[in-house]
This record gives sequence, C-alpha cells and structure tokens, in this order.
Amino acid sequence: MKHILIVEDETHLAIGIKYNLEAEGYLVTTMSDGPSALNFLNENPAPVDLIILDLMLPGMSGYDVCKILREQGSDVSILMLSARTLTEDRIRGFDVGTDVYLQKPFDLEELLSVARNLLSRQRHARSTDVTLAAQVQSPPPGGSMYRFAQGRAVVDFDSYQVLIDGRAVRLTALEMKLLRYFIQHEGSVVTRSELLENVWGMSHSPTTRTVDNFIVNLRKYFEKDPAQPQHFLSVRGAGYRFVSQVSND
Repeated sequence: MKHILIVEDETHLAIGIKYNLEAEGYLVTTMSDGPSALNFLNENPAPVDLIILDLMLPGMSGYDVCKILREQGSDVSILMLSARTLTEDRIRGFDVGTDVYLQKPFDLEELLSVARNLLSRQRHARSTDVTLAAQVQSPPPGGSMYRFAQGRAVVDFDSYQVLIDGRAVRLTALEMKLLRYFIQHEGSVVTRSELLENVWGMSHSPTTRTVDNFIVNLRKYFEKDPAQPQHFLSVRGAGYRFVSQVSND
C-alpha cells in the first residue's frame, strides 16, 4: 500500500485530503508542521512514497522542509500546496526540489490525479536495478531506453531508472522531464524560457536561476567532469545544447 504524508496546518483541509486519499486506497499520515514531518521521515522505518507539503507552515516553511529533504538525498516525490500566486513563489518551490506546485484553492480531482501520477513514477523508479542491468545487455527494439556518453549512461524513461557507469542514480521527476526534453531536442539550442515553458509549465522570468540549477544537477550526474561539460553545453547568450556523444568521450 502506498504511503502518503500530508504536511498541512489547516486541520479541515488536511482531514479532507486524507479522507479522499484513503478512499483511493492509500495509507495516509498527517503532520501539522515542518519539524514534526522531518522527524517522522527520519525516524519512521516505513518508507513514504509521496509528500503533500503546504508552503506556509508553523516553525518551518515548506521551502525549508523540501530543501532539507533534497540535501539529505531524498528522492521522494513532493507536491507543494500554496495560496501564493506569484511566479517567483513557484520558481522558488522548483528551485528547492518540489516536483509539482499546486495553487490553492485547488480542484480535488486535479490533486488526486497529480498524486496518482507521482506515485506511478515512484513505483517504476523503485523496481529493481537488476532488471535494468539485464535490459542493457539486450535493449528491446522501440523501447523507452536511451543510452549516451558512449554507453556510460543508460536511461529508461518507463521505469524511471538510470545507470551511470553501472551505478544506479535516482533523478527526480522534474530532472527526468528535463533530460527527456534535451534528448528530444538533441543538437538544438534551447533557451531558458523555452525550458521553463515546456518543462516547468511557466512563463519566462528573467530573474530565475531554476533552469541553471537543474543543469548543474544533470552535469553532476552525467558528466565525467561537471566543470568541463561535454554533453550539457552552455551556449553563451542563448541557452543550452545537448550532445549525446563526443569523439573523445
């Protein structure tokens, strides 16, 4: 049974979301503040598959909770809820590692749909890496697998599994979406505004470093030397370009 943690200080809202998620067949735990949620996640041996995280919380903001979890290496899916409407607030949410930012008041069916989608990704990502390793030896024709960097990097977009030099690496849903976009536009220069619109679903904001921060992450994962990237290239004054193979790779 999938386990969902709701971190929400509005009791009536937390109860309503919990009731509807339990009706969908999920195990649901609720917390009303950030520190309690972090303690629960660190001390509870049972894994949490999805966190529904309010932005404005007593004691610690949702931003801080999300940032701490990502710094600890957690790849759990995070759905952030907020009544804030500014683009800058959504950008900051993505910068600290949230997967989906849903504005209050939200439609219940939309929340349930997003939760199902994120949980489905978690299910695929937690399938065994042994399976992917076996597939690498004989990739299915027309499958979802993609290899680059002279075969060092193997990505399966169906299972959300990644192997780099034979080592399993966990990418967040947004990182996988960004990687897919680069692969689909290999060799082309893509601008930051294009990425914000097509990957993050938001209009261009000249002050955001969201895209740059995510590129840094992809370089850490896939480049032999992130300081001298060969696959995720910066194009001065324009954006970025993805190159799958290089002659001296």
